[in-house]
Amino acid sequence: MKIKNISVYLTEEQVEKRIRELGAEISAVYGEEPVCLICILKGSAFFTCELAKRITSPVELEFMSVSSYGAGTSSSGVVRIVNDLGTSIEGKNVIVIEDIIDSGRTLNYLLENLKTRNPKSLRLCTLLDKPDRRVVRVDVDYVGFEIPDKFVVGYGLDYDQRYRNLPYIGFVEIEE
Repeated sequence: MKIKNISVYLTEEQVEKRIRELGAEISAVYGEEPVCLICILKGSAFFTCELAKRITSPVELEFMSVSSYGAGTSSSGVVRIVNDLGTSIEGKNVIVIEDIIDSGRTLNYLLENLKTRNPKSLRLCTLLDKPDRRVVRVDVDYVGFEIPDKFVVGYGLDYDQRYRNLPYIGFVEIEE
């Protein structure tokens, strides 16, 4: 697969504005209660850092790496935790932060796993949501943007580890 073009879908300003709004929504829910953000690596690192700066509640950061992909570009359906949390989430308000949700398989598995760890609350926040691709039901509490079923890069999302550093979200046009 070769990329022919990347067209801007969501500008840096649009993304930053929505992240500010999400931060305000989350802050309103938790107030002075601490919240633990679980950043799902690598894609949500950019989003998680920007969101954390806009939450006025006390914030704790944790990181996980989860994989449902083999050697290809489509999900294998088999989910595995590559790097687990460094501390317990028992009794904590937890928000899982994801860059994009499509099929829902990975997040469904991950949320079920995290529920067994007895958090006080467990919510899900995603920068991008592709509901047209959903094959497993996942309840998303905070959505940055709902997008069509197109391949996107930028703001943490990549193609073959490239384009994560684009400051906007772009649609990828593939060369035939």
